[in-house]
Amino acid sequence: MTTLTHEEIVRGLAENREAPNGAARNAHAEALAGAAEAGGDRALFREALDNLINAYLYSSESPKILVPFARLLQEYDKDPAAFSEWEAHSLFWQFKWVATAIADSPGIPLASAAGWLDEMERRYRLAGYGERPVRDAELWLAHATGDDERAERAFRSWLAAERDDMSDCQACELGGQGHYSVLQGDDAEALELWRPVLTGELVCAEEPHRILAGSLLPLLRLGRTDEARSNHLRGYRMARGNESLLPSVGKHIEFCALTGNTSRGLEILAEHASHVAPLANLDDRLAFHGGILVLLHHLREQGHGDLPAVSYEGSPRTVSGLYEVLYADCLDIAGQFDARNGTTRVSDRFLARVAQQPLASDLPLGVRSAGLPRPDAATVAAAPAAPGPDAAAPTGFTELVARARSARALGHPGADGLWAEVALRLDAQPDTDPLIRADLADQRALAAARGGAPEARELLAAVRDEYRALGRAERAALAELRMAGAAAQSAAAPAEIRALLRAALRSAEALDRAEPLRARRIALAELSAIRLESYLRTVEATGPGGHHDHGHHHEEGREHGHGELAAELTAFVATHEEAAPDLVAEAEEMLGRVILAQGDPERALPMLAASAARALAAGRPWQAVDPLVLRAGVLMSLDRAEEAEQAARSGLEHAVELTDAEAQGVARLTLADILLRREETSEAAAHALTAAHWFDRAGLGSDGGAQARLLLARAYARNERTAEAAEVLQSALPDLLEHGDGQTVFVREFLGDLLRRLGELRPAAEQYLLAAEVTKGWEDPRPQASLAQSAADTLDDAGMAEEAVAAYERALELHRRTGADPVAEVRVLRSLAWLGLRKEITAATVDLARGRMGEAAAVLEAALAADPGVPALRSELAQTWHQLAQVLDRYVAASGEADGDEDTARSGSAVLSPAQVDALRLEEIELWDRAGRTYAELGPDHLRDRFQCLNNAAWTEQERGDTEAGAARVTALIDEARDLPEDEVPDWLLPSAERLLTQLNGRDA
Repeated sequence: MTTLTHEEIVRGLAENREAPNGAARNAHAEALAGAAEAGGDRALFREALDNLINAYLYSSESPKILVPFARLLQEYDKDPAAFSEWEAHSLFWQFKWVATAIADSPGIPLASAAGWLDEMERRYRLAGYGERPVRDAELWLAHATGDDERAERAFRSWLAAERDDMSDCQACELGGQGHYSVLQGDDAEALELWRPVLTGELVCAEEPHRILAGSLLPLLRLGRTDEARSNHLRGYRMARGNESLLPSVGKHIEFCALTGNTSRGLEILAEHASHVAPLANLDDRLAFHGGILVLLHHLREQGHGDLPAVSYEGSPRTVSGLYEVLYADCLDIAGQFDARNGTTRVSDRFLARVAQQPLASDLPLGVRSAGLPRPDAATVAAAPAAPGPDAAAPTGFTELVARARSARALGHPGADGLWAEVALRLDAQPDTDPLIRADLADQRALAAARGGAPEARELLAAVRDEYRALGRAERAALAELRMAGAAAQSAAAPAEIRALLRAALRSAEALDRAEPLRARRIALAELSAIRLESYLRTVEATGPGGHHDHGHHHEEGREHGHGELAAELTAFVATHEEAAPDLVAEAEEMLGRVILAQGDPERALPMLAASAARALAAGRPWQAVDPLVLRAGVLMSLDRAEEAEQAARSGLEHAVELTDAEAQGVARLTLADILLRREETSEAAAHALTAAHWFDRAGLGSDGGAQARLLLARAYARNERTAEAAEVLQSALPDLLEHGDGQTVFVREFLGDLLRRLGELRPAAEQYLLAAEVTKGWEDPRPQASLAQSAADTLDDAGMAEEAVAAYERALELHRRTGADPVAEVRVLRSLAWLGLRKEITAATVDLARGRMGEAAAVLEAALAADPGVPALRSELAQTWHQLAQVLDRYVAASGEADGDEDTARSGSAVLSPAQVDALRLEEIELWDRAGRTYAELGPDHLRDRFQCLNNAAWTEQERGDTEAGAARVTALIDEARDLPEDEVPDWLLPSAERLLTQLNGRDA
């Protein structure tokens, strides 16, 4: 082994502290501890041991802290005086970690565990610390061994003991107290204890991460599903990929399994595939793998046992295969704990956890998740039928058939589900009714036609013939009409489609005049002909190769087509208003859409309203949904927000019986969009969440679902739910990027803003830069300039100076190309000035900064020359003078530091002569005066800026030895303020100015 020098070990320890948690960091920490011990420097060895303990603690190998802690304790016992106050405090603090590690290690006998607890109590007492942490550790050891009376005594003693320097932070203590309440079966008490942490009043390095995960099942058990969803989105984002939080990750996987989100659970499992291994920390292993087993158990019950899961010990595993190996391993670990503790408590809890029943059948989470494949029909029971038009479920087969026919006649969305139930129960009936079999064949043919199946026409022809044979001419006529629609779907020739339409109309007209459905069949044939004829005219208008002639004649033809279709629909409405109101409602909706296509939204609105009203009057509320939702969108486009909301709410109200998932999604997304625009963000989020869920069901997660998630993220962001917004948006990002450059830029910039708010600066800058890349080819360079500037600001905040400079230079180039935003250009120049001073402050770097500030002032002066009345330009000019004075002040301060520090002087920081310093201070004062005068001219909104300039100038006068000049400035401001009417003087001004004057006079004294 290569011997490390003292400097190499010191540098290695510094690097190790910043390294990501995990096995690599631990191995490096072990090597550094060994090298430090070999080097013989006891202080360095103690530092290396402390580093090793911390590395172990925040990894899955936390039980390993026992060995380095014992070594560190030996060092303390040999020479307590060698430990600094901080080192001694750290050692006693680590006793608490050791107590937890011992309780979590079944290989350590109970007697040894109790002995460590006694030793902790003895040493704390001798060191003058209280018993609060000791009783905390005693609680968990007593609980694990089944000594509930002792556990309760320890818990009460823990709460009663005084807090001192050795107590955990309040957030961590509340975490433990709440966990104990959950184990006692009091979820409500736990959540009340956790409330200050969950609301952000109390936080620390490990909380609310753990409490967010721990709160999930208590919230579900209490029916507080919205909070549970929120805590999952926030908490998983914090726990993801963190090795010391694997038990929390397990709880998030368990939550997904128990809320109908097994596909999401599998995704989280895949993200942590490398941790699905025999972890050294057996307690963490049992907790993490236990959560995974809840998921695998439910997947197996759903028939997904053969689905690929993740590898274990180098071998790919299916759901069932992984379940078996993890179950056996966890049961063995639980048995080890039970053998050590003398109780079956750990095994009992493990078995109960894995066998849990779902706590919410289908809880939408908002995040995008790939659906699971449909399991083998043999492994899963048939799904229940969709609800029919009546609330009560049919009992007998005859009643079921009657309800199915009634629903079909009414056009009820639940008809398909009722016919599916008929099909399931048909074979169990003693007699086979040919008409029922014809009806079922009709349903199959209709489903084939809806799906565009090539055999649809053949199936419909067979249905037509079967109905004719049974004497049901009115049903045969309908099947014949559907054949024309199926022909159009299969792109048959226009002449063939028209022939089928004529035949269907003849069949309808040939029905007996006493047939109640005759008029309706005729009306339906006419409406179908109108709809299909419009399609056929479009087909015939296409040029060679199926492409439209996009010239003037095509535009005229399209307008003529719209006009012709509108006239046909208008005539249909007038003719059939009494006989077929539901078909007339459908025609009115079509007419509204045609009028919209003609560019006349105001004229379309009453037509859409009439369609909805007629559908409601006809007893078909589900048919009113589409025109109402469309009307809502049109009203919103006309800035009639209140009416739009009313229409959208009405549409959603009438969608109750709709079984079409896409229609449900559209109704909710429309209302959510309107509510978000009206700043009703909480309700908008609720509807967007449900819309995304419906779109996912419809198989449209990448289309409507992506737009719903974008809206959900926007609503969350406006509600300050930033982490949830980011989690939702990132899950939908791949889908959203498929919807054009404009949306790509918007989404990436939005995500960048969210990540920046969360303090995730590097990923935020990456999103800004990716968005800027998309805009490179755009004619207008302003979006790229703005994005480059956002990236630069974020990189600067992240301490990535070189990258920030490059981004600022690019933004500057683009701003100068347009010349449209002098304020943005100036802010870039000022940022570049400050970045140039970050590494060192020398004459050269100050000259560069001065040059940048001068460029900024010149840009603003030129803009003001062109438009003198813009207050924002004058304010920015004052700010530029103000910042230039600060640059000079920084230069003077750096010179003073260099004068007294040889190393600093050698680094390049120049030492200024007294004359140079005085000249710079005079320039600072002049700049602050100039800025202050401009702020005064801009009025009371800039009073704070003005006061800051005066404050800086006064202290600079003081530094020059001219106390009277500084005090005179402040006195003049006080006099000015006292002469103003009282309501024009801010409350803070006079107290601040008088305090400043006192300080200046006190310094002089």
